[in-house]
Amino acid sequence: MLVDLVLAILHHLLVFSLFAILAVELVWLKRDLSLPGLQRVGRLDMIYGAVAGAVLVVGILRVFFGLKGYEYYVSSHSFWAKMAAFAVVGLLSIPPTLQMIRWRKRAEAEPGWLPSAPEVAGARRYLHIEAAVFLLILVFAAAMARGY
Repeated sequence: MLVDLVLAILHHLLVFSLFAILAVELVWLKRDLSLPGLQRVGRLDMIYGAVAGAVLVVGILRVFFGLKGYEYYVSSHSFWAKMAAFAVVGLLSIPPTLQMIRWRKRAEAEPGWLPSAPEVAGARRYLHIEAAVFLLILVFAAAMARGY
């Protein structure tokens, strides 16, 4: 029972941290991005990926070692909807991550270069959609916890 509690606490802390990181990334990724700002957002994006990986690992541990058991999760439509939403969030995070990597490389190769406002707006659009889909994860988690 203690393992289940620890995994649940860790999972919730990681999920809320992940959303907070996404929110900060949206705030920091702005039209008038400077080189230090670009580097800072890039580092934050790497942390976002690491935390997302930790969410996945702890979530898998909850499936196998949690009190509800494997059968509860795999037979739950809400669980699979939550997993699908998490996968969509992950897929949506790829284009802005790749864009930030390209921006960083170009800024290092061409001193003084910064991404244009439309480029930044495009990356932000992905992050906004990502945040909206992320909210579905919370909806499906609440439904799953209530047996739906």
